[in-house]
Amino acid sequence: MQRLGFIHDMLDVKVLILYVASRSNYPMTTQELYELCYQDDCLIYFDVCTAIPEMVKTGHLKEVDVGRYVITEKGKEDGELTADSIAFTVKQKAENAVEKFNRQLKRSSYVKTKVVPRDGGDFSVIMQLDDEVSNLMTLELVAPDQRQAVRLGRMFEKQAEVLYNLVMNELLDAEETLGE
Repeated sequence: MQRLGFIHDMLDVKVLILYVASRSNYPMTTQELYELCYQDDCLIYFDVCTAIPEMVKTGHLKEVDVGRYVITEKGKEDGELTADSIAFTVKQKAENAVEKFNRQLKRSSYVKTKVVPRDGGDFSVIMQLDDEVSNLMTLELVAPDQRQAVRLGRMFEKQAEVLYNLVMNELLDAEETLGE
């Protein structure tokens, strides 16, 4: 029986990994590479786990941190030559997944939270929102327990921009109503 889909052998796996890695702006773990490449039901996690060390050995990928990989110049060149062999729908899905991955990692570099225990048994949650240039806002709240502190940090990570806009609007609206 003929296998459906783009992935038929290890070469197809490697071509897809090169395609995805060439579009990522950040080093990726094996799991992240697999998730971004999984645009075809024929891709198997263990094939990705086998392909990555082979691609490091051949100089197509480079391990930059323990378990994090980036594409090399050789990988980019070979990826450009082989990209046409990837099915259009797989290529589009992979590209969309990588764009989303890049956006999420870029955003997470701008939004930071830190939970710090305090002497009284409660916890400080230090939350920061940055842009490309500098810090836009730093907010510190006190939570009575660690569970609530972690929840505050998680919610800030999800809604940092909304909170920043609310604070800016409230302060600027208050200035107008108080009469500069």
